[in-house]
Amino acid sequence: MVARLVIAAPSSGAGKTTVATGLMAAFAERGYAVSPHKVGPDYIDPGYHALATGRPGRNLDAYLCGTDLIAPLFLHGALGCELAVVEGVMGLYDGAADQGELASTAQVAKLLRAPVVLVVDASSQSRSVAALVHGFASWDPEVRIGGVILNKVATDRHEHLLREALGESGVPVLGVLRRAAEVATPSRHLGLVPVAERHADAVDAVASMAEQVRQGCDLEALLALARSAPEPHEAPWVAGVDERLPAGRTRPPVVAVAGGAAFTFSYAEHVELLRAAGAEVVGFDPLRDERLPEGTRGVVIGGGFPEVYAPELSANEPLRKEVAELARSGAPIAAECAGLLYLARSLDGKPMCGVLDADARMSGRLTLGYREAVAVGDSPLAAAGTRLRGHEFHRTVIDPGAGPTPAWGMVRPERRVEGFVQRGVHASYLHTHWASRPEVAARFVGACRG
Repeated sequence: MVARLVIAAPSSGAGKTTVATGLMAAFAERGYAVSPHKVGPDYIDPGYHALATGRPGRNLDAYLCGTDLIAPLFLHGALGCELAVVEGVMGLYDGAADQGELASTAQVAKLLRAPVVLVVDASSQSRSVAALVHGFASWDPEVRIGGVILNKVATDRHEHLLREALGESGVPVLGVLRRAAEVATPSRHLGLVPVAERHADAVDAVASMAEQVRQGCDLEALLALARSAPEPHEAPWVAGVDERLPAGRTRPPVVAVAGGAAFTFSYAEHVELLRAAGAEVVGFDPLRDERLPEGTRGVVIGGGFPEVYAPELSANEPLRKEVAELARSGAPIAAECAGLLYLARSLDGKPMCGVLDADARMSGRLTLGYREAVAVGDSPLAAAGTRLRGHEFHRTVIDPGAGPTPAWGMVRPERRVEGFVQRGVHASYLHTHWASRPEVAARFVGACRG
């Protein structure tokens, strides 16, 4: 049994991250083992969640992984924990475009049978807050809103008016947070600045969130609400691929996974799946390491912010050359978004690895949204014809946008080809969640074995 809460809001910007992260940290400080989760494809908020709890932040995305995997993935992440806090995405009922409730916070709350705490930005309202809460609480009878946390409350008088208005709503006020600049976290073109880029300041920010939550929220009432969730029926997800080595091989293949400040976008399950498939996973930082890990047989380069660190990445010429040599040898390399840019010939005029005959640059246009895709050709990740769901999120463009053999043929929401497959390289803007297709990791590790 895992006590659990979903932290939602009427819209983005209401303070979900502050409340969710503050609750995680406040309960962890009390000695609870807290499991942190985030609805949707977001990579950045889970970094703050991990800082608050000391456990990997995990995503629950019903579009990428399917509805049947939400509860199992949740239970996998929550193993050994007494309490789980799930931060929602956008507004409570907002999900994938033109897909009804799919991938919304409301849908995930229903799949987890978890009570919802609604965080309301009360900065410009008083009595109207009751109408807003009533509407959200009554919209879907299957969504149980167990309480409200009022955020950005100005004064004691303002708090009195809000509490009075909500007094007859049937939804209890479980917290009141005042405006506090010290909990603000800096943002840039793709959202919050990741923890890896501002660790000391991020630690202070999380501590401030925890202090604000401790002072303004009824932690005992929130814990009681979390404990009211029913026992789950599902079994935890298992990254269950056979780990036995092929006959004659004494060491598992080394898969080097990029990390550091420039490459912070990764799902925890990817490393778990690679290990379950028999790989020895070793991290490396393209900003600092001049060599790939010893014995590297394959490389995974996820998303992040290479555009912010283009000069430093370019200056690390020894590593760029080694990555290019590995690619020429035909070794498997899987690159998503930031990894795609790193493998390009150049990024904003700065030389990159030169694996791909393409150039990348920053643009003023945000590309964002869920995608359905089909693998165009065979690659170390997928056989031709493999269907998969993914997510794009970038403000860069690459020219050309696809190689002679593209990585993916997009089938929804628009039809186009994208990415590059050449020798052992699979490079694309598309972020994917391998838990939905464990055979992706198994295929990649198999290619590393050769």
